[in-house]
Amino acid sequence: MQYRTLGRTGIKVSPYGLGALMFATSMGNPPEDSARIIHRALDAGINLIDTADAYADSEEIVGKALQGRRDGVVLATKFGRPAGQDPNQRGGSRRWIVTAVERSLRRLRTDHIDLYQLHLPDPDTDIEETLAALTDLLAAGKVRAIGASHSTASSIVEAQWVAERRGLARFHTEQPVYSILNRGIEREILPIAQRFGIGTLVWGPLGQGLLTGRIRRDADTDVRRAGLVRHLTDARRVDVVERLIPLAAEAGLPMTHLAMAFAIAHPGVTTALIGVRTMEHLDALLSGLDVVLGDDLLDRIDAIVPPGTDVGVLDQAYQPPALTEPGLRRRPPAARAAA
Repeated sequence: MQYRTLGRTGIKVSPYGLGALMFATSMGNPPEDSARIIHRALDAGINLIDTADAYADSEEIVGKALQGRRDGVVLATKFGRPAGQDPNQRGGSRRWIVTAVERSLRRLRTDHIDLYQLHLPDPDTDIEETLAALTDLLAAGKVRAIGASHSTASSIVEAQWVAERRGLARFHTEQPVYSILNRGIEREILPIAQRFGIGTLVWGPLGQGLLTGRIRRDADTDVRRAGLVRHLTDARRVDVVERLIPLAAEAGLPMTHLAMAFAIAHPGVTTALIGVRTMEHLDALLSGLDVVLGDDLLDRIDAIVPPGTDVGVLDQAYQPPALTEPGLRRRPPAARAAA
């Protein structure tokens, strides 16, 4: 395994990271199966595991599985998504952060978290409030590095500016979606991350299942989620996959190897997170660790999906309030006329 430095933290991480959402028992995995998958990944050299307090009992399962192996793992988790009906049990306020971190530490059975990340932007909380609370956690030794997820380009710059202006710790990492189908972050997010020395943990490198080749145009599929999420049946995305499948075949690669090798080839990407549910899924991905895509193949991918563009949107992708709340982009009716 060729390890990479996580931003400017000095922490070395594997190019593949293990996403832990699928280890929650609500996703169908018995805890003992999840533990075996975690141990197999660690044995293969993967040393980064990423979970979240919002992933049902994933933190508990990961914490139990890491007993006796914790020191060899870069353990990342996230906070900020709603943890109940209480409006104060979410977001990036100091009140919630100091509570959320103690709960995660207890569930993970550890005395520190290597990377603690804001799961979603919190427009109701000043970023200075969030960074101040996280700075105190760093000073207390409860976390080793801090990061964010789903940030816009402007919010990344704002957080860096506030940290410098106020003498606070700055975000060390960003966690955006990235795959052959979703390349929007190449336009601003990745260049900004490189400029500020921010490590990136990209999620969805397999297009949430679409880049496995198991979903084809006008064909039945055994993917259980195909009827539940829109992005798996988006005609535009499926059409692109139909063009990628013969490209992978010509290169002698499984679609999954093509997709993963593409994700980690960008110089702004530190780690691509894989979310596996079975040992077979993990072993299939591990067999492609040494795959390198040549410039000619990358050029042909660029011709199918131009750099910096997205083919549709993932259902799980964060949408800022400016897009989801009509009232933020519409003047009151009486003020809409020019005269």
